[in-house]
Amino acid sequence: MLQIFSISNRRYLGNKYKLLQWIRKIVDENCVDIHSFFDVFSGTGSVSSAFLDKRLVVCDMMKSNYLAALCWFSPEKIDREKLMAILEYYNTLDTSHENNYFSENFSDTYFDKATCQKIGFIRDDIERLYQEKNVNEREYGCIITSLFYAMDRISHTCGHYDSFIRDGRYSGTLEMRMPDNDYCLNPNNVILCADSNLIADQEEVDVAYLDPPYNSRQYCDAYHLLENIAMWEKPEVYGVARKMDRTKMKSRYCKSDDAALALGELVQKLKCRYILFSYNNNGKKLQCRSNAKLTDEEIVEILSTRGDVTVFSTEHRGFDAGKSEFNKDNAERLFLCNVRR
Repeated sequence: MLQIFSISNRRYLGNKYKLLQWIRKIVDENCVDIHSFFDVFSGTGSVSSAFLDKRLVVCDMMKSNYLAALCWFSPEKIDREKLMAILEYYNTLDTSHENNYFSENFSDTYFDKATCQKIGFIRDDIERLYQEKNVNEREYGCIITSLFYAMDRISHTCGHYDSFIRDGRYSGTLEMRMPDNDYCLNPNNVILCADSNLIADQEEVDVAYLDPPYNSRQYCDAYHLLENIAMWEKPEVYGVARKMDRTKMKSRYCKSDDAALALGELVQKLKCRYILFSYNNNGKKLQCRSNAKLTDEEIVEILSTRGDVTVFSTEHRGFDAGKSEFNKDNAERLFLCNVRR
């Protein structure tokens, strides 16, 4: 029997899954007549999952997150029986004689050679199915997302792919599961893969939710392996961590001299009635790269150019791979801007 997985079954830097009830409560109690929700930096899409009853606009610049958003939020119909048959087929495969891009470049790094052989074969086959039009775009996203979650369950890492544990002790079997996405979706949902600053004015919504990167840790560095699989252009990789060229994937929000400017530009572009900005002050960090690039004062000043700002706060420690020292000052904040008309 094929097992299922839900959107919350991932470890991801900055994941807000544990805060969903709090975020939804703030919107319900402080925002009036809400019918649409724009997740501007969607990541895993966990916050969007709390607003399935709204028209969703979901955007992320990383293709791996875009494909996951297709899986969870695209209104395109999927053939669940067909998907289950494909996933079950992958689970029974013997790829011990397989040699492919993934096994040649990643064997005995994040996974052992046998697992890499299987990952490479599955990814090639998914692409073939899509190019031959045997699966539609959302089904394509569902299968690749299943692969991402299967990899995350057994990867020999601390939860992301910036590095791997070099002790040779691999465990677990790559197991494809069925996404738990058999629920009603608004037929007008929009899924985007783009730089949010470039497309911020393309959609008019009630609430725009902002959860950009806050520090120097680029998501394209932490999740380069998944992005490589998502794009599947089979680039040259280098270094111990086997990373590809990520120059064009870097976020302005991770740079001290650009974060405030980027946020200011974005806020001015948004077409919405409310702006909800999510921000964790990170507590006391053990590594300076993890220090926040934006201050509370900068955030309030920028948001205030569009309307009145209210700040909500709750204690929270997100997934950070053990790099932080948690203290009473570590809090998640929501800055709610009631946009002037």
